[in-house]
Amino acid sequence: MKTAKILELVKMVEDHDIEEIEITQFGKKIKISKSGNRVPVQTIQAAAPASQPVAQAIAPAPTPEAPKVEKISGTEVKSPMVGTLYRAPAPDSDVFVKVGDQISEGQTLCIIEAMKVMNEIESEVSGTLVKILIENGQPVEFDQPLFIIE
Repeated sequence: MKTAKILELVKMVEDHDIEEIEITQFGKKIKISKSGNRVPVQTIQAAAPASQPVAQAIAPAPTPEAPKVEKISGTEVKSPMVGTLYRAPAPDSDVFVKVGDQISEGQTLCIIEAMKVMNEIESEVSGTLVKILIENGQPVEFDQPLFIIE
């Protein structure tokens, strides 16, 4: 496996939520796994003739520390479905809610489009909107936190 391909795999592991990847190709096996702030790389050659050199491991540059996670108290409003989140009823309209708004139980917070159907997501609690966790137009997963209401 060429060095450029190995570096590409290392970058993929660093940039995505991948803990470990192992690839076997042409009798050679490469295993990349995360360990703390460093991504060690191992290259292993399977039963090759003695005339072929064993590939050397490449040590990637250390990855930056993960950002500190801000703890906010309150009730999480989670997505009830997979789809695309829209914070306003139309592209040229104002958003349903902003940080600092007083929210009433049953108030529409956003729309999630799923299979060409627009589903209004309503608050199940009353309080103040303290955090918006997803951007407009972004895909959301089932049970993904969207808002925090205190």
